[in-house]
Amino acid sequence: MFDQNIEGAELFALPFGDIVPFFSVYTATLAAFVVVFILISAFDRPERQLNIVFGGDAYYAKEIKESDTRFSRFMAIACGCATLGAVVTGDVFNFTLFAVLVGITNIAIVASAGNRHVLNAAFQYGIVAMIATVPLFGSAAIILATTGTLSIWTLAGMGAVPLLAKALLILGVMGEGIAPLYIGKAEIIRAQGAPFVLMIHFSSLLLFLRVTEIVLVI
Repeated sequence: MFDQNIEGAELFALPFGDIVPFFSVYTATLAAFVVVFILISAFDRPERQLNIVFGGDAYYAKEIKESDTRFSRFMAIACGCATLGAVVTGDVFNFTLFAVLVGITNIAIVASAGNRHVLNAAFQYGIVAMIATVPLFGSAAIILATTGTLSIWTLAGMGAVPLLAKALLILGVMGEGIAPLYIGKAEIIRAQGAPFVLMIHFSSLLLFLRVTEIVLVI
């Protein structure tokens, strides 16, 4: 397992039947970053926003109460926990479940803004995320049918996973982690709870990094 160049040294492995939870230097580094961002989401305070009137010198501050961002904070923490599960799991099926959960929490973070344009973006992303579950679970089904296992530890270095399954897994993660394409607009950055939007970008990045490792290892 740990003769794969991408993993680095073995830090922890716990044989538990077919599923072997493990930590390598790579996955432990990803997990550490996730924990840091979960703590940031838990203790960060809402930012003070300034609205500027173009064509003049007028500007005014918009005060955001912590109670207004309670739901955004909760979903950002939930998104961080789902991302943590995705980067530390040793099972392909569990990875797909956590990836879907990341997509669901991302939708909730976007939708919590309450702006009409932002809600429209959340709706579009929700459709993409729902469609992405098909290749995600399809990939897990193909891997199980062809190899008889979903354990990354067992599959590592075997070369038995079909290329189609790997392609579907990447496609599914692209669908779940495509949120930045829909929230990269002024409305969501200026909406209340803007600090928690960072978790959307971060979770998407970590999903891509973990699926890259999985595809290269299995």
